[in-house]
Amino acid sequence: MAWNKNLFIIVLLLLTSCSVTYKFEGGSVNYDLTKTIRIIQFPNRTPSFPELSQVFDLALRKRFIEQTRLKEVSNGGDIEIEGEISSVNIQGMAVKEDAYASQTRLTISVRVQYVNNKEAGKDVDQSFSAFREFASTQSLESVQDQLIKEIVDELIDSIYNSTVANW
Repeated sequence: MAWNKNLFIIVLLLLTSCSVTYKFEGGSVNYDLTKTIRIIQFPNRTPSFPELSQVFDLALRKRFIEQTRLKEVSNGGDIEIEGEISSVNIQGMAVKEDAYASQTRLTISVRVQYVNNKEAGKDVDQSFSAFREFASTQSLESVQDQLIKEIVDELIDSIYNSTVANW
């Protein structure tokens, strides 16, 4: 009986002394080497939503400046991010029996080049896409601001996680 009690105490002590800590800010950035970031505006290569470039650019800058300790510079950053908004597609989805779409999908794709000038092997050259669907009974104009915000947020999350968060 004493043996079981001692084993229980040892297991209890081991379990209560262990902890797991997650840190999501700055991810894999080595701040001893990497101090600055340069974000070059992403041009919108599509005729759709002319304001999209500015919305995307502001969101990207905000994420990297607020969630890392990197200082933004206008040239020669330790990290450089550039790319383009490569496509914006609007597509009918979920066709009903009357051959009309009941849902419409808005998809935005961006191409990103992430260059880490301080650490070899950390560069990323990748395309990212995100979409949102809305009822075809709604006009795109009535939902576009909210959809663009949600899609841009998802794209920024993916870019951040694939670059400095290193997920």
